[in-house]
Parts: sequence; structure tokens; C-alpha cells
Amino acid sequence: MKGICILGSTGSIGVSTLDVVARHPDLYRVVALTANNNLDRLYEQCLRFRPEYVVLRSEAQAEELRERLSAAGSRRIEVLSGAKSLEEVAVLPEVDGVMAAIVGAAGLLPTLAAARAGKMVFLANKEALVMSGQLFMTEVASSGAKLLPIDSEHNAIFQCMPADYHAGQAASSVRRILLTASGGPFLRMPLDELDDVTPDQAVAHPNWVMGRKISVDSATMMNKGLEVIEACLLFNMAPKRVQVVVHRQSVIHSLVDYVDGTVLAQMGSPDMRIPIAHALAWPERFDSGAEPLDLFSVRQLDFEAPDLSRFSCLSLAYEAVRAGGTMPAILNAANEVAVASFLDHKIRFTAIPETIGHCMATISPGAADTIDAVLEADRVARASAEAYVDRLRVQ
Repeated sequence: MKGICILGSTGSIGVSTLDVVARHPDLYRVVALTANNNLDRLYEQCLRFRPEYVVLRSEAQAEELRERLSAAGSRRIEVLSGAKSLEEVAVLPEVDGVMAAIVGAAGLLPTLAAARAGKMVFLANKEALVMSGQLFMTEVASSGAKLLPIDSEHNAIFQCMPADYHAGQAASSVRRILLTASGGPFLRMPLDELDDVTPDQAVAHPNWVMGRKISVDSATMMNKGLEVIEACLLFNMAPKRVQVVVHRQSVIHSLVDYVDGTVLAQMGSPDMRIPIAHALAWPERFDSGAEPLDLFSVRQLDFEAPDLSRFSCLSLAYEAVRAGGTMPAILNAANEVAVASFLDHKIRFTAIPETIGHCMATISPGAADTIDAVLEADRVARASAEAYVDRLRVQ
């Protein structure tokens, strides 16, 4: 039986992971769960899965959870708090695999700690890899950690790669990666109406149920831009060989184009339990709980090139990965600030790429060869983005 730590257990990926784990109680036991501030859901997870450790962001929340667990008779669960505790539970000796599902830059350090400790890392937090880039991949290689992608697109690519493929390898037989995108909720909206888009509209994804931040990223297609950067690193592929394809039905999750003309595609229902189950069971397979794909109800599959005048965030992401160094970290930090500002009704939807572009144009990237350099680039970009947002609010 393998021990698992779920970083971000109360989010959509964490909840789906626990659903899959619950279907295979003979294979996995939950060692640690962590959450940002969803105390009620974490409490319910504790009662059901009985982890040895849980982590919350603040000590006040941790103390409240201790009291509630004690009243429920669950005194053996150790409740911790703070960012450092996230790293501590990720490297516990009884933990075999770590589901890295914390959204945003907050997931970088615990995910990196898991990689350094040689754990099996189930990577759902794309920002951690985008920020640290080759530094993260080097840690995986040197520690002997196993890295398995959870994003539906990267998991699909992984499944379509040659037999015995491991993340970070260069596959000489692969010509291109075709990364599919749904196009989000505004694929057909007239451009002159995007200024008036509301947060509620932006988080209403047509195919997937996701958190608010990632849903906005899908609406701007920054989510796909981050995935391009991630694909370049995971599959050791130059940016020009990673092509984004808008596929509205979200049935084909990505494709791999081989030098002999063969194109392999991974298909399935839009259910995150499928890539989660694939990663947890790898190299075997087991039941995910997802409904089988009904091709007769799908009927047709459509593909088109992304409109970069509509999705300028995608262009910015390609620019960042070509620039290299700390530029992807700058891009990611500026995007996180801009999206949070939009969700707080501080800026227009169209100001998200505007803010990111400003930061990329005014901050010079450096080498991303240490974690301190990455974190400093993140700090500088956040400050720049916040200042730019403040100026936009004045106008």
C-alpha cells in the first residue's frame, strides 16, 4: 500500500484525487492533506480518510480544526500550519507519492521539495514548473523522482509518447506536440464586447468544472500558454514544435505527431479523474469512476487555429518561453496578480494581458539557476503588476 500526500486537497483536483483513491483502498492510504482556507471541507475529508497530518495556511484555522477534530474523537490527526509545513509533509518518509494540486506560485516550494526527496510527483500545479523551469527538471533527474503530469493535455501527451518514456527525455521519433484547447467561454464573442466581461461569465467554462483562477486562465487562454511552457519542459521540446489547436468538444485531450506521419491522440470524457487515475496506477491502469466516452453522442470533432488577436495571452506565453530564464516566472506572477484583480472587480477582463505585457516589457529577465532567483523574479513582477493595476484603477 502506497502513502499519498495531497497538496491542495479541497480544490477540484484534490477532491477528484480522493474520489479515485477511495475506489482503491487496498492500494493507497492518505498520509497528509493540505488546504488553503476551506476548513469545512478539510474537516469532512479528515473524518472520512483519517490522514496522519493536515496543514492549513494559518495557525488560527489550524487551532479551530484541532478543536473540531477533538470534539469528533479524532485526536490522532496532527494539525499543522504555515508554508513550511507544506514542505515537511511532502517529504515524509511514509509518503510515496505527492499530488501537487496547489494553485499558483504557492505550490512551488512544496512541489520542489517532493521532487528533491525523490518522491513520485503527480504534477497538477503547472505554475511550479513554469516558474522554476529547468531547475525543477534537474532536481527530478538528480533525485530519481518520477514525474507524472496530471493536466489532461500533458497526461494525454505522456500516454501518446513512446513506450517506457519518462518526463524530461527527448523523443527523437516525435516531430510535434499538438496541444488541444477548448477555447473557453469567449471563443465566438465579438472582440468589442470583451471589455465588459464579468468574473461570473469568465469562470463559466463550457466543458470543465474548475477553480475560479484556472477558469479565468482558460478564458484568456493563458492556461494554454502556461501549458505550452510546461510541455516544452516535460517533453524536452522546442516551442516551435508545440502547436496549440482549438478543439471545442474537449474529447481529444492532445496529440503526438511522429516523424513517420503517425499521429496518436488520447481521447476520453472531460473528467479529471481519468488523468489522475492514469498517474496513480501507472504503469498499470485501474477504474477512475469516469463515464465511458460515447462517440455517438459526440458525433463530430472540430479543430481550428487559435486567434491570437483574441488570445494575446497565448502569444505572451510563447514570447516568455522563447526568452527563457526568469521570464516565465515574470509572466506567471503578473498573470496571478492580474487575474486576482479582475476577480476582485478592480480591472477589466482585457486588462489582464495588458498588465502581463507591461511587466514583461519593463522587467529584464535573469538566469533561473537558483530558487532564490526565481522567487525574486516572482516578487518583482508581482510588485510591478500591482502598481500597474493601481494605475489602471485611477484612470
